Amino acid sequence: MREVAFIKQNKEKWLDFEKAIFGKTLKNPDELASLYIHLVNDLSYAQTYYPKSKTILYLNNLAAKAFQKIYKTKREDSNRFIQFWKIEVPLIVYQSRRYVLYTFAIFLTFVAIGVLSAAFDDSFVRLILGDHYVNMTLQNIEKGDPVAVYKSGSNWGGSFIGITLNNLYVGIKSFIFGVFGGLGTGYVLLQNGIMLGAFQFMFQKHGVLWESVRGIWIHGAMEIFAIVIEGAAGLLLGASILFPKTYSRVTSFKRGMKDGVKILISTFPFTIAAGFLEGFVTRYSNIMPNWLSVGIILITLGIISFYYLVYPFIVNKKLKKTYGII
Repeated sequence: MREVAFIKQNKEKWLDFEKAIFGKTLKNPDELASLYIHLVNDLSYAQTYYPKSKTILYLNNLAAKAFQKIYKTKREDSNRFIQFWKIEVPLIVYQSRRYVLYTFAIFLTFVAIGVLSAAFDDSFVRLILGDHYVNMTLQNIEKGDPVAVYKSGSNWGGSFIGITLNNLYVGIKSFIFGVFGGLGTGYVLLQNGIMLGAFQFMFQKHGVLWESVRGIWIHGAMEIFAIVIEGAAGLLLGASILFPKTYSRVTSFKRGMKDGVKILISTFPFTIAAGFLEGFVTRYSNIMPNWLSVGIILITLGIISFYYLVYPFIVNKKLKKTYGII
Protein backbone atom coordinates (compact mmCIF):
# COMPACT_ATOMS: atom_id res chain seq x y z
CA MET A 1 0.00 0.00 0.00
CA ARG A 2 1.31 3.46 -0.88
CA GLU A 3 1.80 5.84 2.00
CA VAL A 4 -0.82 8.28 0.72
CA ALA A 5 -3.41 5.50 0.66
CA PHE A 6 -2.33 4.33 4.11
CA ILE A 7 -2.81 7.82 5.56
CA LYS A 8 -6.14 8.30 3.79
CA GLN A 9 -7.42 4.96 5.06
CA ASN A 10 -6.54 5.65 8.69
CA LYS A 11 -6.75 9.43 8.95
CA GLU A 12 -10.24 9.57 10.47
CA LYS A 13 -9.36 6.91 13.03
CA TRP A 14 -6.25 8.81 14.10
CA LEU A 15 -8.19 12.06 14.40
CA ASP A 16 -10.82 10.35 16.53
CA PHE A 17 -8.06 8.98 18.69
CA GLU A 18 -6.58 12.46 19.10
CA LYS A 19 -9.95 13.67 20.33
CA ALA A 20 -10.10 10.81 22.78
CA ILE A 21 -6.62 11.56 24.11
CA PHE A 22 -6.52 15.34 24.07
CA GLY A 23 -10.24 16.08 24.28
CA LYS A 24 -10.91 13.53 27.03
CA THR A 25 -13.95 12.18 25.22
CA LEU A 26 -13.19 8.60 26.33
CA LYS A 27 -12.89 7.67 29.99
CA ASN A 28 -13.13 3.90 29.80
CA PRO A 29 -9.62 2.43 30.17
CA ASP A 30 -10.66 -0.61 28.13
CA GLU A 31 -11.49 1.63 25.19
CA LEU A 32 -8.22 3.51 25.44
CA ALA A 33 -6.25 0.28 25.76
CA SER A 34 -7.87 -1.22 22.67
CA LEU A 35 -7.32 1.93 20.63
CA TYR A 36 -3.73 1.98 21.80
CA ILE A 37 -3.19 -1.53 20.42
CA HIS A 38 -4.62 -0.45 17.09
CA LEU A 39 -2.40 2.61 17.01
CA VAL A 40 0.70 0.55 17.80
CA ASN A 41 -0.18 -1.77 14.92
CA ASP A 42 -0.36 1.21 12.57
CA LEU A 43 2.95 2.51 13.91
CA SER A 44 4.61 -0.86 13.33
CA TYR A 45 3.25 -0.95 9.79
CA ALA A 46 4.55 2.55 9.07
CA GLN A 47 7.97 1.70 10.53
CA THR A 48 8.17 -1.32 8.23
CA TYR A 49 7.00 0.20 4.96
CA TYR A 50 7.69 3.95 5.36
CA PRO A 51 10.83 4.06 7.55
CA LYS A 52 11.76 7.66 6.67
CA SER A 53 8.25 9.12 6.74
CA LYS A 54 7.06 11.86 9.07
CA THR A 55 3.98 9.69 9.64
CA ILE A 56 6.12 7.64 12.04
CA LEU A 57 6.87 10.71 14.15
CA TYR A 58 3.20 11.61 14.25
CA LEU A 59 2.09 8.11 15.26
CA ASN A 60 4.96 7.78 17.71
CA ASN A 61 3.93 10.96 19.49
CA LEU A 62 0.29 9.92 19.51
CA ALA A 63 1.19 6.49 20.88
CA ALA A 64 3.28 8.10 23.62
CA LYS A 65 0.35 10.30 24.63
CA ALA A 66 -1.96 7.29 24.58
CA PHE A 67 0.45 5.34 26.74
CA GLN A 68 0.56 8.21 29.21
CA LYS A 69 -3.22 8.42 29.25
CA ILE A 70 -3.63 4.71 29.89
CA TYR A 71 -0.73 3.97 32.20
CA LYS A 72 0.29 7.23 33.88
CA THR A 73 -3.08 8.61 34.87
CA LYS A 74 -3.31 9.63 38.53
CA ARG A 75 -7.07 9.85 38.79
CA GLU A 76 -8.75 7.96 41.58
CA ASP A 77 -10.53 4.93 40.25
CA SER A 78 -12.16 2.34 42.46
CA ASN A 79 -11.47 -0.26 39.80
CA ARG A 80 -7.81 0.71 39.29
CA PHE A 81 -6.52 -2.32 41.15
CA ILE A 82 -8.74 -4.68 39.18
CA GLN A 83 -7.84 -3.01 35.88
CA PHE A 84 -4.15 -3.45 36.65
CA TRP A 85 -4.44 -7.23 36.91
CA LYS A 86 -7.28 -7.71 34.46
CA ILE A 87 -6.19 -5.46 31.56
CA GLU A 88 -2.96 -3.56 32.10
CA VAL A 89 -0.52 -6.34 32.94
CA PRO A 90 -1.90 -8.82 30.36
CA LEU A 91 -1.60 -6.20 27.60
CA ILE A 92 1.98 -5.40 28.57
CA VAL A 93 2.82 -9.10 28.66
CA TYR A 94 1.19 -9.54 25.25
CA GLN A 95 3.21 -6.69 23.78
CA SER A 96 6.36 -8.17 25.38
CA ARG A 97 5.57 -11.78 24.49
CA ARG A 98 8.74 -12.26 22.48
CA TYR A 99 10.81 -11.51 25.60
CA VAL A 100 8.87 -14.14 27.50
CA LEU A 101 9.66 -16.61 24.73
CA TYR A 102 13.34 -15.64 24.69
CA THR A 103 13.60 -16.00 28.46
CA PHE A 104 12.06 -19.46 28.50
CA ALA A 105 14.47 -20.55 25.75
CA ILE A 106 17.47 -19.09 27.59
CA PHE A 107 16.48 -20.54 30.95
CA LEU A 108 15.80 -24.03 29.59
CA THR A 109 19.14 -23.93 27.81
CA PHE A 110 20.88 -23.20 31.11
CA VAL A 111 18.93 -25.99 32.82
CA ALA A 112 20.14 -28.39 30.11
CA ILE A 113 23.71 -27.18 30.63
CA GLY A 114 23.35 -27.89 34.35
CA VAL A 115 22.08 -31.41 33.68
CA LEU A 116 24.80 -32.24 31.15
CA SER A 117 27.56 -30.76 33.31
CA ALA A 118 26.45 -32.80 36.31
CA ALA A 119 26.19 -35.92 34.17
CA PHE A 120 29.75 -35.68 32.85
CA ASP A 121 31.47 -34.24 35.92
CA ASP A 122 30.89 -35.88 39.31
CA SER A 123 32.23 -32.82 41.14
CA PHE A 124 29.96 -30.33 39.38
CA VAL A 125 26.97 -30.74 41.70
CA ARG A 126 29.14 -30.07 44.74
CA LEU A 127 30.66 -27.07 43.01
CA ILE A 128 27.22 -25.57 42.38
CA LEU A 129 25.30 -26.61 45.51
CA GLY A 130 28.12 -26.89 48.04
CA ASP A 131 29.44 -29.89 49.98
CA HIS A 132 27.25 -29.29 53.03
CA TYR A 133 24.00 -29.22 51.08
CA VAL A 134 24.92 -32.23 48.95
CA ASN A 135 26.00 -34.30 51.98
CA MET A 136 22.82 -33.41 53.82
CA THR A 137 20.67 -34.35 50.82
CA LEU A 138 22.50 -37.67 50.40
CA GLN A 139 21.85 -38.46 54.06
CA ASN A 140 18.17 -37.67 53.59
CA ILE A 141 18.03 -39.94 50.54
CA GLU A 142 19.53 -42.77 52.59
CA LYS A 143 16.86 -42.18 55.24
CA GLY A 144 14.14 -42.47 52.60
CA ASP A 145 13.09 -38.79 52.63
CA PRO A 146 14.95 -36.98 49.77
CA VAL A 147 13.29 -33.60 50.36
CA ALA A 148 13.57 -33.60 54.15
CA VAL A 149 15.52 -30.33 53.89
CA TYR A 150 12.17 -28.54 53.55
CA LYS A 151 11.19 -29.72 57.01
CA SER A 152 13.97 -27.77 58.71
CA GLY A 153 12.98 -24.71 60.68
CA SER A 154 9.56 -23.51 61.72
CA ASN A 155 6.82 -22.95 59.17
CA TRP A 156 6.93 -19.18 59.59
CA GLY A 157 10.37 -18.03 60.60
CA GLY A 158 12.50 -20.78 59.15
CA SER A 159 10.64 -21.32 55.90
CA PHE A 160 7.83 -19.10 54.67
CA ILE A 161 9.16 -15.62 55.52
CA GLY A 162 12.82 -16.28 54.79
CA ILE A 163 12.17 -18.18 51.56
CA THR A 164 9.68 -15.62 50.29
CA LEU A 165 12.02 -12.69 50.96
CA ASN A 166 14.86 -14.48 49.22
CA ASN A 167 12.73 -15.29 46.17
CA LEU A 168 11.51 -11.69 45.97
CA TYR A 169 15.13 -10.56 46.12
CA VAL A 170 16.09 -12.89 43.26
CA GLY A 171 13.20 -11.61 41.13
CA ILE A 172 13.96 -7.94 41.77
CA LYS A 173 17.67 -8.53 41.08
CA SER A 174 16.86 -10.34 37.84
CA PHE A 175 14.85 -7.32 36.67
CA ILE A 176 17.17 -4.57 37.87
CA PHE A 177 20.22 -6.27 36.36
CA GLY A 178 18.50 -5.88 33.00
CA VAL A 179 19.86 -2.32 33.03
CA PHE A 180 23.17 -3.80 31.84
CA GLY A 181 21.72 -4.44 28.42
CA GLY A 182 20.05 -7.63 29.62
CA LEU A 183 23.38 -9.32 30.40
CA GLY A 184 22.83 -9.06 34.15
CA THR A 185 19.45 -10.72 33.79
CA GLY A 186 21.07 -13.44 31.71
CA TYR A 187 23.57 -14.05 34.51
CA VAL A 188 20.79 -14.49 37.08
CA LEU A 189 19.02 -16.91 34.74
CA LEU A 190 22.33 -18.73 34.26
CA GLN A 191 22.80 -19.16 38.00
CA ASN A 192 19.29 -20.43 38.64
CA GLY A 193 19.02 -22.56 35.51
CA ILE A 194 22.30 -24.40 36.03
CA MET A 195 21.52 -24.86 39.72
CA LEU A 196 18.10 -26.34 38.92
CA GLY A 197 19.52 -28.69 36.30
CA ALA A 198 22.32 -29.92 38.57
CA PHE A 199 19.93 -30.23 41.51
CA GLN A 200 17.44 -32.40 39.68
CA PHE A 201 20.17 -34.55 38.12
CA MET A 202 21.51 -35.32 41.59
CA PHE A 203 18.18 -36.92 42.49
CA GLN A 204 18.04 -38.72 39.15
CA LYS A 205 21.49 -40.17 39.72
CA HIS A 206 20.41 -41.66 43.05
CA GLY A 207 17.14 -43.01 41.73
CA VAL A 208 14.77 -40.68 43.57
CA LEU A 209 13.85 -38.22 40.82
CA TRP A 210 10.12 -38.85 41.14
CA GLU A 211 10.20 -38.37 44.91
CA SER A 212 12.00 -35.07 44.42
CA VAL A 213 9.66 -33.90 41.67
CA ARG A 214 6.46 -34.56 43.64
CA GLY A 215 7.96 -32.62 46.53
CA ILE A 216 10.04 -29.79 45.11
CA TRP A 217 7.64 -28.80 42.35
CA ILE A 218 4.75 -28.27 44.74
CA HIS A 219 6.26 -24.84 45.27
CA GLY A 220 8.72 -24.88 42.38
CA ALA A 221 6.07 -24.64 39.64
CA MET A 222 5.18 -21.06 40.62
CA GLU A 223 8.62 -20.14 41.94
CA ILE A 224 10.57 -21.08 38.81
CA PHE A 225 7.91 -19.78 36.43
CA ALA A 226 7.92 -16.43 38.26
CA ILE A 227 11.71 -16.22 37.93
CA VAL A 228 11.38 -16.69 34.17
CA ILE A 229 8.75 -13.93 33.90
CA GLU A 230 10.91 -11.63 36.02
CA GLY A 231 13.76 -12.43 33.66
CA ALA A 232 11.54 -11.42 30.74
CA ALA A 233 10.94 -8.07 32.46
CA GLY A 234 14.71 -7.68 32.77
CA LEU A 235 15.26 -8.43 29.07
CA LEU A 236 12.53 -5.91 28.23
CA LEU A 237 14.39 -3.30 30.26
CA GLY A 238 17.67 -4.14 28.55
CA ALA A 239 16.09 -4.01 25.10
CA SER A 240 14.60 -0.58 25.85
CA ILE A 241 18.16 0.70 26.29
CA LEU A 242 19.79 -1.10 23.38
CA PHE A 243 16.95 -0.75 20.86
CA PRO A 244 15.06 2.53 21.40
CA LYS A 245 13.60 2.41 17.87
CA THR A 246 11.97 5.75 17.04
CA TYR A 247 12.08 7.00 20.64
CA SER A 248 14.95 8.78 22.28
CA ARG A 249 17.02 6.41 24.41
CA VAL A 250 15.86 8.11 27.60
CA THR A 251 12.19 7.90 26.64
CA SER A 252 12.58 4.28 25.60
CA PHE A 253 14.31 3.47 28.89
CA LYS A 254 11.51 5.09 30.90
CA ARG A 255 8.91 3.10 29.01
CA GLY A 256 10.85 -0.12 29.44
CA MET A 257 11.36 0.55 33.13
CA LYS A 258 7.68 1.21 33.80
CA ASP A 259 6.45 -1.76 31.80
CA GLY A 260 9.08 -3.98 33.40
CA VAL A 261 8.18 -2.86 36.91
CA LYS A 262 4.54 -3.70 36.29
CA ILE A 263 5.43 -7.17 35.05
CA LEU A 264 7.72 -7.61 38.06
CA ILE A 265 5.01 -6.54 40.52
CA SER A 266 2.57 -8.95 38.88
CA THR A 267 4.83 -11.87 39.84
CA PHE A 268 4.88 -11.03 43.56
CA PRO A 269 1.60 -12.81 44.46
CA PHE A 270 2.87 -15.97 42.76
CA THR A 271 6.23 -15.71 44.52
CA ILE A 272 4.51 -15.26 47.87
CA ALA A 273 2.20 -18.21 47.13
CA ALA A 274 5.26 -20.32 46.26
CA GLY A 275 6.89 -19.34 49.56
CA PHE A 276 3.74 -20.30 51.43
CA LEU A 277 3.62 -23.70 49.75
CA GLU A 278 7.31 -24.30 50.42
CA GLY A 279 6.97 -23.34 54.07
CA PHE A 280 3.70 -25.10 54.87
CA VAL A 281 3.00 -27.82 52.28
CA THR A 282 6.17 -29.18 50.67
CA ARG A 283 7.38 -30.58 54.01
CA TYR A 284 4.51 -33.04 53.95
CA SER A 285 5.07 -34.24 50.38
CA ASN A 286 6.52 -37.61 51.46
CA ILE A 287 3.30 -38.55 53.27
CA MET A 288 0.93 -37.15 50.65
CA PRO A 289 -0.79 -39.46 48.18
CA ASN A 290 0.52 -38.99 44.66
CA TRP A 291 -2.76 -37.60 43.39
CA LEU A 292 -2.64 -34.76 45.91
CA SER A 293 0.96 -33.67 45.30
CA VAL A 294 0.59 -33.98 41.52
CA GLY A 295 -2.72 -32.14 41.71
CA ILE A 296 -1.15 -29.21 43.56
CA ILE A 297 1.68 -29.07 41.02
CA LEU A 298 -0.68 -29.10 38.03
CA ILE A 299 -3.04 -26.53 39.56
CA THR A 300 -0.29 -24.07 40.50
CA LEU A 301 1.46 -24.49 37.16
CA GLY A 302 -1.86 -24.14 35.35
CA ILE A 303 -2.77 -20.91 37.13
CA ILE A 304 0.48 -19.07 36.45
CA SER A 305 0.78 -20.49 32.92
CA PHE A 306 -2.73 -19.34 32.07
CA TYR A 307 -2.14 -15.83 33.39
CA TYR A 308 1.09 -15.22 31.49
CA LEU A 309 0.84 -17.45 28.43
CA VAL A 310 -2.87 -17.64 27.59
CA TYR A 311 -4.78 -14.79 29.22
CA PRO A 312 -2.81 -11.95 27.50
CA PHE A 313 -3.91 -13.33 24.11
CA ILE A 314 -7.50 -13.57 25.31
CA VAL A 315 -7.48 -9.95 26.51
CA ASN A 316 -5.90 -8.71 23.29
CA LYS A 317 -8.34 -10.66 21.13
CA LYS A 318 -11.33 -9.53 23.17
CA LEU A 319 -10.39 -5.86 22.94
CA LYS A 320 -9.83 -6.11 19.22
CA LYS A 321 -13.15 -7.86 18.70
CA THR A 322 -15.09 -5.53 20.98
CA TYR A 323 -13.89 -2.38 19.26
CA GLY A 324 -13.70 -3.70 15.74
CA ILE A 325 -9.92 -3.64 15.54
CA ILE A 326 -8.43 -6.03 13.00
